[in-house]
Amino acid sequence: MRLSEIEIVEDRTNLFSKVSSCGLIGINAYHVEIEINLSGGLPHFILVGLPDIAINESRERVRAAIKSSGLEFPSKKIVVNLAPADTKKAGPTYDLPIAVGILAANNILNKNNLEDIYIVGELGLSGKVRPVNGVLSFAILAKQKKIKGIIVPKENLAEASLIDGVNIYQISNLNEAIYTINNLNNIKPQTKLITSEEDKQNYYNIDLSEVKGQLLAKRGLEISASGGHHMLMIGPPGSGKSMLSQRITTILPPLEYEEKIEVTQIYSTSGRLSKTKSLILTRPFRTPHHSTSIAGLIGGGSIPHPGEISLAHTGVLFLDEFTEFQKQALDSLREALETKEITISRSRKSITFPCDFTLIAACNPCPCGYLGDPTKKCICNGQSIRKYKTRISGPIIDRIDLQIEVKRLNTNELVNPKISESSNSIKERVLQARQFQKKRYKDSNIQINSHLNTKEIKQFCKLEKEAQSILKDAINSFNLTARSYDRILKVGRTIADLDSSDIIKASHILEALQFRIKTI
Repeated sequence: MRLSEIEIVEDRTNLFSKVSSCGLIGINAYHVEIEINLSGGLPHFILVGLPDIAINESRERVRAAIKSSGLEFPSKKIVVNLAPADTKKAGPTYDLPIAVGILAANNILNKNNLEDIYIVGELGLSGKVRPVNGVLSFAILAKQKKIKGIIVPKENLAEASLIDGVNIYQISNLNEAIYTINNLNNIKPQTKLITSEEDKQNYYNIDLSEVKGQLLAKRGLEISASGGHHMLMIGPPGSGKSMLSQRITTILPPLEYEEKIEVTQIYSTSGRLSKTKSLILTRPFRTPHHSTSIAGLIGGGSIPHPGEISLAHTGVLFLDEFTEFQKQALDSLREALETKEITISRSRKSITFPCDFTLIAACNPCPCGYLGDPTKKCICNGQSIRKYKTRISGPIIDRIDLQIEVKRLNTNELVNPKISESSNSIKERVLQARQFQKKRYKDSNIQINSHLNTKEIKQFCKLEKEAQSILKDAINSFNLTARSYDRILKVGRTIADLDSSDIIKASHILEALQFRIKTI
């Protein structure tokens, strides 16, 4: 009898609830089950399941938020488990679900309505719910798991509503969260807030017509935009390298909707999404400083976060003063330039971030910047010039398809009032070339010419006989590597696409070769 009495007492003093939430691994979300147990004994609040410092601090935020909301905080032993227990949890995302779980275990809200719904949000001491990172990924997970709905902070509503087929419920404070959960069946979920009308806006106030002269560099940008080819511009200060690079965005094709979602997902998980725009509509253009660390460039941290190469996904990574970057940082780009993704390994697991970007780099020809300049004499000695050129390794140079010498404009070019070709005019040719590629690769996973591997190059890069002969002579004359050979073929394929030609002709190979002769 005593044993059964003890069991009855335990049933009355142990209260339990479960709340579903989400965590992030890279840019992808995963299901987190939050278990809350209230039991007798001295009041104590324990968090388990590999929480980081921010989550451990949530104990005080949750306690204060519940009391500030006019609710009773249970004077019991509280154990909160974040499952799966072998995965590190980070950030304040779990504040709201923990508070909801405690109130549910204390029978203050309807436990039944917690089934099949995700809850995310940071709590303020007053009970206010603040926005969190990664809500777009959470909504994608909810759709994949066919979850009934997701409760998100009001500021995250527009971002979450990008995903069709998921019921979104917005809340501003803890009391609203309780009301929403208790009346879930009677509350109408939010609808999508972003419309396609936003895509019709003109986003750029710059244009390639503003750049005088530099016809070769502009042609290089056109080829780069058409085939997704990496490009290096070498020239003295003031020759217009940065100005040209900034304007490549004006000739790039618009983002597809799936690309917009993917880019927005990266910015959302890294906390860089604009408060006024929940969907990124234009291709990213990232310009990290040359002092940027390896972790800042490719990503990293104890819990890995996206680096600049991932923030430039589907867009452009512009590295000005290319030779001033740490050599190790530049060499770390080799994997990303080849595979279009970067894997960061930690003791517990590896995380892969997408990074399909176009690299546009710019540098001076020597330390003083005036080597080969017709008007200003170079003051560098031979040793300093050789040392300067070794700052960029051969494997990195080999992976850059277009290498262009950008010279300073002469007086006639500077004062010439003639307006250059506009970005819109060049963009029309770029779009036409992209359509040519889309049609050719419709039965494969390839999207643009720069994505071709060696096997695919043999299949899609057909040369006429004269072009084959020219390329063979170039290999012997310039001692080209196998990788250089493949990249010349890919650039030639893009030039042929701009010319609406199915076969790569001699003129296409000759033009591709002039962008391949090393100038550094």
